[in-house]
Amino acid sequence: MAPKPSLRTELLLNLAFLAAAALLLGVGTIVAVQALAPDLSPGQVLPLLLAIVALDVGIFIVFGGYLVRRHILRPLGRVIAVADAVAAGDLAARAPGAETRDFAVLAERLNRMTDHLLDAQGQLVRSEKLASVGRLAAGVAHEVGNPLSAIGTYLEVLRRRGADPEVMAGLARELERIDTIVRSLLDYAQPREEALQPVDVAVVVRAAFELLQAQGAIKAVRATLDLPAELPRIRGHAHALEQALVNLLLNAVDATRGGALVVGARSWAYEPGHAAPRRSDDPAITFFARGAERRPSRVDYAPGLPGVLVFVADSGPGVPPADREKIFDPFYTTKEPGHGTGLGLAIVARTVDEMGGLIWVTQAREGGAVFKLFFPATGDR
Repeated sequence: MAPKPSLRTELLLNLAFLAAAALLLGVGTIVAVQALAPDLSPGQVLPLLLAIVALDVGIFIVFGGYLVRRHILRPLGRVIAVADAVAAGDLAARAPGAETRDFAVLAERLNRMTDHLLDAQGQLVRSEKLASVGRLAAGVAHEVGNPLSAIGTYLEVLRRRGADPEVMAGLARELERIDTIVRSLLDYAQPREEALQPVDVAVVVRAAFELLQAQGAIKAVRATLDLPAELPRIRGHAHALEQALVNLLLNAVDATRGGALVVGARSWAYEPGHAAPRRSDDPAITFFARGAERRPSRVDYAPGLPGVLVFVADSGPGVPPADREKIFDPFYTTKEPGHGTGLGLAIVARTVDEMGGLIWVTQAREGGAVFKLFFPATGDR
């Protein structure tokens, strides 16, 4: 597509055309008056000359007004209308393109600003949700924990008094399930207070992959590890990041029995709206699939911020677009009842947030879901 002309070029060309037209009309006016002068009286020449000049001026005013409306007022009015809509709270409003490069750039910058406002609003809402749910989870876990301990004691008493072993086993199993949920609530609610340390992402990703490989947890899928030779370091908690990756990998295994699974990382500069980096085995023209959805971002994330992108992709059924914003909420799960608490991804999201990172989900090149984690680089190797 040919580049758009600048507003300055358009105005200069149209003004040059207008000046040339004015010169031609002036010359034509003189020639017309001279040709008609022999047939007109002196009193008729001046009104004719004024009429022609008035007609010329009217034509210039109409044409000049058209140029100003087309190249300045109309695109500026569209931008102002979108700015007013955004100021009124309609963050879905977007400025349309323009014929000139200057207004097209202005529209693009306004749309980018609106995207950042939307991202900042989403991040603020998410932070408030994390804090409020965390306080609620801590309270619930504390209140439920004491009765659980008492129930466990009563179960032991019943077992010693010869209660039905099958019934006791069922009660113990369900009690253990409740205890697991309570512990997950505490893991979600309890923030980490230790300082962030430099972390080698490649080492952590490889450790999580090899841990599950040694346990046989990923033998049901065709698992691939995709890591480059070097990655910048990030600040975080190595153990917490490893646990988050283990959680994502186990979810991917559950979603794609017999399918493909890829876990890896890439150096990446944060740039909302741009494609993510290629994998090592991608064709030259095929990029790691991102889809059309918008990535979330933090308020302080500037475009071009260098960092590391970690991804876990699978060939399972994927995550529907309608669920991609809700999937990190506590107790939200797409699994069947009894097969998940809905806290695993919430804990992963909390871990990533505490490390100053981002997490989002989109469609994978394999056809399923790909979870992406971005962390700013420390600048150290």
